[in-house]
Amino acid sequence: MRRTIFHIDINAFFASVEQTANPSLKGKPIATIGRAKRTVVTAPSYEARRSGVKTGMNVWEAKKACPSLILVVSKNSLYVDVSKKLVKLYESVTPLVEVFSIDEAFLDVTEVLGRYQPEADPPGAGNSPEALAREIKRQIRNQFDITCSVGIASNKLLAKLGSELQKPDGLVHLRPDQVPQVLENLPVDELCGIGRRLKQDLANLGIYTCGQLARYPVEILKKRYGVRGMWLHDMANGVDNSEVIPPWSLPADKSVGHSMTLPEDVNDRERICWYISQLSEQVARRMRRGHYQGKTVSLILRYSDFETFSKDHTIKKFIDSGYRIAQVAIHTLDTIKLKQAIRLVGVSVSNLIQGTYQLPLFERERKERVVTETMDRINDKWGELTLHPAVLLHRHPHKGVIAPAWRPYGVKHITYPNN
Repeated sequence: MRRTIFHIDINAFFASVEQTANPSLKGKPIATIGRAKRTVVTAPSYEARRSGVKTGMNVWEAKKACPSLILVVSKNSLYVDVSKKLVKLYESVTPLVEVFSIDEAFLDVTEVLGRYQPEADPPGAGNSPEALAREIKRQIRNQFDITCSVGIASNKLLAKLGSELQKPDGLVHLRPDQVPQVLENLPVDELCGIGRRLKQDLANLGIYTCGQLARYPVEILKKRYGVRGMWLHDMANGVDNSEVIPPWSLPADKSVGHSMTLPEDVNDRERICWYISQLSEQVARRMRRGHYQGKTVSLILRYSDFETFSKDHTIKKFIDSGYRIAQVAIHTLDTIKLKQAIRLVGVSVSNLIQGTYQLPLFERERKERVVTETMDRINDKWGELTLHPAVLLHRHPHKGVIAPAWRPYGVKHITYPNN
């Protein structure tokens, strides 16, 4: 049976939610930004985009492009709340929902077509994918006062492509007989998974469009890129056999990490250690929520010139304590001779096990565990880092951009304080 997959992409999500929360902003060029001093545009409204404002622009660039631009500090807790409610709406249609990011999701509606009969469509129209998509769009508009673009296709790759073809408020059904024509002149980087570096590498081979990539000898691609070569060949031909993966079918996480861009470049070791301690607590909290422990700690650093590198250290014992993670990360920092001031710090833990807990042997470790579990219960009830180690008394608030990897469940679920 041919599958029917939807990709739903909320249009200008952050900005649209802000305009709904504050109706005086509707119809005006706005852009959401982080709280940090050196922040960038995280989401321009479509009114702002028409003036040339783009995601990732520095604020001064955005203001230059659109002098009337209204800047709105991001309210992450609001976006997370709306995103979770959207997921519940999707799950009321089909249990096969895969959250791709805070504003995108895949739905496998193969088995549910025909169960819905929208009022606005004639009898029998509920059997069509388009009718179901229009019903979902209607519910999103009615419940949240925002719009979305929906791509419909037989696989996730093409469904996501379809949602990109008509924005805002679009609905595109890519049928199998249309795919070759759509892909023929499509730039390769329009496909999900092909970034700037791979695009340039393909250009060095004389490949600029999906049609050219589809006709390129697959054996040469496999020789150059290994298993990715076959993946590239399949994508260029519109082939994608990946399933829509609901939460209960997700594979175990391979790592848990957190990073932050610092308010200003930092040379001082003590301040860097302080940021490491905060990140380690956040990582540990998410690990314990997912019942993970790990023994490889990675420290990620970015210099002021944007050069980024990481260094790992593996210990003998599995840990999930922020204090222990920070110890290992700081030990790693002490082995690095910094060449420049630091712009970004990240901490990640890998080499994970899940659901296995070793009872502490020593009294000190047992007491530490009791304290940690008590903090977790309090923070579960009253919010993240309500109770925290004294070293974080004057912690950086870090209410910046929501990571693309955010999910409403598991260790990728990061909670944000109310604004």
